[in-house]
Amino acid sequence: MATRIIDVLVPVALDQTYSYRVPDGLELAPGDVVTVPLGARGETTGVVWAENANPNPRLHNRMKDVVGKLDVPPLKPELRQFVDWVAGYTLSARGMVLRMALRMGEHLGPERERVGVRLGGPPPQRMTPARARALHVFADGMTRAKGDAAKEAGVSVGVIDGLIDEGALETVVLPPEKVTLPADPDFRKPEFSLGQLAAGDALRTTVDQGGYTVTLLDGVTGSGKTEVYFEGVAENIRKGRQTLILMPEIALTGQSLDRFTARFGTRPAEWHSQLSPRTRARTWAAVAANEVQVVVGARSALFLPYADLGLIVVDEEHDPAYKQEEGAHYHARDMAVVRGSIAKIPVLLASATPSVESEVNARRGRYKRIHLPERFGGASLPSIEAIDMRRDSPPRGRFISPKLAEAVQTSLERGEQALLFLNRRGYAPLTLCRTCGFRMQCPNCDAWLVDHRFKKRLVCHHCGFNTATPNECPNCHATESFAAVGPGVERLEQEAAELFPDKRILVLSSDLVESMERLRQELDDVAAGRFDIVIGTQLVAKGHHFPKLNLVGIVDADLGLGNGDPRAAERTFQLLHQVVGRAGREEGRGFGFLQTHQPEHPVMKALILGDREAFYSSEIALREASGYPPFGRLASLVITANERHAAESYGRGLASIAPKDDGVRVLGPAEAPIAVVRGRHRFRILVKAPRAFDLSGYLRDWLSAAPKPKGNVKLEVDVDPQSFF
Repeated sequence: MATRIIDVLVPVALDQTYSYRVPDGLELAPGDVVTVPLGARGETTGVVWAENANPNPRLHNRMKDVVGKLDVPPLKPELRQFVDWVAGYTLSARGMVLRMALRMGEHLGPERERVGVRLGGPPPQRMTPARARALHVFADGMTRAKGDAAKEAGVSVGVIDGLIDEGALETVVLPPEKVTLPADPDFRKPEFSLGQLAAGDALRTTVDQGGYTVTLLDGVTGSGKTEVYFEGVAENIRKGRQTLILMPEIALTGQSLDRFTARFGTRPAEWHSQLSPRTRARTWAAVAANEVQVVVGARSALFLPYADLGLIVVDEEHDPAYKQEEGAHYHARDMAVVRGSIAKIPVLLASATPSVESEVNARRGRYKRIHLPERFGGASLPSIEAIDMRRDSPPRGRFISPKLAEAVQTSLERGEQALLFLNRRGYAPLTLCRTCGFRMQCPNCDAWLVDHRFKKRLVCHHCGFNTATPNECPNCHATESFAAVGPGVERLEQEAAELFPDKRILVLSSDLVESMERLRQELDDVAAGRFDIVIGTQLVAKGHHFPKLNLVGIVDADLGLGNGDPRAAERTFQLLHQVVGRAGREEGRGFGFLQTHQPEHPVMKALILGDREAFYSSEIALREASGYPPFGRLASLVITANERHAAESYGRGLASIAPKDDGVRVLGPAEAPIAVVRGRHRFRILVKAPRAFDLSGYLRDWLSAAPKPKGNVKLEVDVDPQSFF
């Protein structure tokens, strides 16, 4: 009988599969997870991708045998098709996409057994009060962990060990701890307004009918979108199918998970970068074995091997964090829609400020829309006012205007909380010499060093380089001449402490987050009213609920508008709308103040007037006129090298052989806005094409005919780029 040959995809930076012989007696089928030899790497994990009915006979003797099959569920055809689709669309190596689906911790070794203790033989001959208390705890016949039993009885673990040694207690192996307990869709039915009831009914119907659909749940901040989409989740649980709820990673906070627990009686499974390897491995296996009903996760949760996925929810669907900027450049929101299409299941996108792409799809009927125009419980949306910094500027060296300071003071006197928002980490974005004007710049990047006073370091936010502030200027050698220019949140904290000296102030910034648990505790402290003033970056815009917060001050509302990004207006509108939306969600009236030098800008006018529709209509018209997404397609080709000439030369050569097509414009190469990062020079080619154009196919044909980068030159392709730095 002829030897069976299979093609295996391995999770490395390769697009191709490798052929292996199947040893006699080993049953394998497409999707099985296997161990195979792979050159100098030794043995590696891979997935059987296909039968190879026509292997190359000349390679037969050089083929190696599959080493073995892992005892995990096979990857379903739906997931394998999804891996192929993502790789083809993003021009990523299939192996790199597969790697995201194989994070199951197969090299961790066997998990340590869980041992419990229960009553065994007769009581010990020598009885002490401690032993009596311990035996009393076990009198109910239950099995307990040793440490739990000792704590419950108020004795040391040594007392429990002594009773085990004498046979009064016995040890038993406990089954592995479950990742989560079953969720109860009827654990706590929420009290809904009429609008929320109608929205919940519509979602339940969508889930009950099944099949591929995309629904945009579009509700103002504080309208209860989470509780409403939980109705769709509850219906999916009743149907016995799995649910994925995607969130921007930093939004995976205690508040979000506590809301789930309050509704369903148990916490969901979590999937994010902060999980321990052991928890990651157990969660992966439980998802594949259909032992988990709901996963709440960051973008990579999209690649888990769900046994029976029935619903995908993308919360805060507009958030830029859904774009993966390293490795495979995919957008989790868009790929969630693709996975829903492949699996033929409903997809739900939720946001108070939908992306322009989703808004256009809803307006044109490609997506269903469920609208929640009012806040829950009759709360009013915050009133928003511009502070024109051309007329009401703060004193020299200050950044909080007198009008904003007065509003904060009034709010604090009412016993309410205030939030000061500035989307700039650190103490100051620039440090310069007052004597000669020299600016402290990163030695590896085309960027200024940011002063971080809390850490007492100057830090580059692009490569991580950091150094102490020098005592003398490297240029003119003047001593103690350096001055901090511009504000960051740390400098704002210093100013707020001087303005409101007796108030409790908390700074929330991603560079100060030590762990997910610490962040969750700090957010809980804010919600409980343990801080009076919160100073934060975009970290505070991610769907948090602070009952006592009624005033939001945007310290520099213009910050995101001047960077040349085609999405600058959209991003600024979404971010500021979300931040101001933290105000007035429960008690009292909410107020928002925008410190701006251009109150007449369309973004500021839309925010002040509360006219969201006007902003979207204007932005959509601009996009359509210019052919930008979603009315056109973009791809970014970034060439980097250690030498400027090498990067530019390869970029020019690449652009010169771009296939000619009347609908496609190839722009560049041009030096990237940040021309040097981590010591590498950067040039960018931007490809602009019509909406229906097969841009991935065009790029594939182009790059297959292009010379491969040599030396230290690298080429990175980003289809549908979100960042233009």
